[in-house]
Amino acid sequence: MAELQDIVNEFGQEYCDRHQLPLHQLKALNAIENCRTAEMGGHVDECDACGHVNISYNSCRNRHCPKCQKLTSERWIERRKEYLLPVQYFHTVFTLPSILNPLTRYNQKEIYNLLFKAAAETLLELSRDVKYLGAEIGFTTVLHTWGQNLMDHPHLHCIVPGGGLSPDGKWINAKKDFFIPVKVLSRKFRGKFLAYLRETYEADELKFGGDVEPLRLLSHFNALLNQLYGLEWVVFCKESFKGPESVIEYLGRYTHRVAISNSRIKSIADGKVTFEWKDRSAGNQTKLMTLDALEFIRRFLLHILPGRFTKIRHYGLLSNRNRTKVKQCQVLLKCLRLLTTPTKSTTRELLLNLFGVDIEKCPCCGKGKMTVRRKFDYNARHILG
Repeated sequence: MAELQDIVNEFGQEYCDRHQLPLHQLKALNAIENCRTAEMGGHVDECDACGHVNISYNSCRNRHCPKCQKLTSERWIERRKEYLLPVQYFHTVFTLPSILNPLTRYNQKEIYNLLFKAAAETLLELSRDVKYLGAEIGFTTVLHTWGQNLMDHPHLHCIVPGGGLSPDGKWINAKKDFFIPVKVLSRKFRGKFLAYLRETYEADELKFGGDVEPLRLLSHFNALLNQLYGLEWVVFCKESFKGPESVIEYLGRYTHRVAISNSRIKSIADGKVTFEWKDRSAGNQTKLMTLDALEFIRRFLLHILPGRFTKIRHYGLLSNRNRTKVKQCQVLLKCLRLLTTPTKSTTRELLLNLFGVDIEKCPCCGKGKMTVRRKFDYNARHILG
């Protein structure tokens, strides 16, 4: 089966020779290229019964590598189970207009931070309004930057429990449909984002170049803002979750998703990559798209986030500083069983639960236990005793 790693191995160096890439993109390509190879180091396991020897290579653990997200996702979900509430959940999505994409490519960190800030403040402020809920809510946000065709499509997924904590310390349930009208969310979000974007521009914190160089002039920047004010920004609320279990299932699919999974890549031939995608304009019809390999890499690199950028954030009741309020909500909702911190699973336990694979069981005799005998150091590239 063709994989992203194969594309990077075959065409990555040519792309790097033709383009000057920032450090975070170079690191991601290097990690994906070397994932689960001798370059990353590894270890030699030996069966204590039959003496069978197996060599395993380390994963790169880069958050953009499609091979390395499953266990990371499962561990993250395990930690978040403690904060689930037995209520209806809602899924709200905030999307940036496509005309912002060129500016965003030069200012990923700045624009994405504004997206988080504007969306979070929109939800928090409107939910406090007695016209809608009159309570403090909590929610988890996940940034995705891609569409199915791998082009720019920055949007924020917000998972919101249906209710909140009132000023007098009582739990207030939300309405069966989303408690804040979508049009109200959209207008508030648009106003906040553009106000913060103007502040960022005036503070000289935006970078310009290439096709966005004209925006350095105030007149051109104001023209862009006026154009953005004239658009209806896309904010919508998807069908609500049935309960905590479905929330966990959703989070498992989306929190650590990368721009493209290996399963979507169908072939690499004659310098071209063919992959599967869903055409939203055609009722989510599944189609095949073929791109020049270098164009495929260009599109993939659009979604490599800056180093140390946090793509999953928690706000309101679910923020780290409000953990005591979450427990207060759990007491009010009579779900004390959720107050117990889950035991952290080992790698062996996770693999056994997810795939039914026991990494300590000898694959040869089926009886002995595989134990680490030697390790490979990925720096020195020799076997350590």
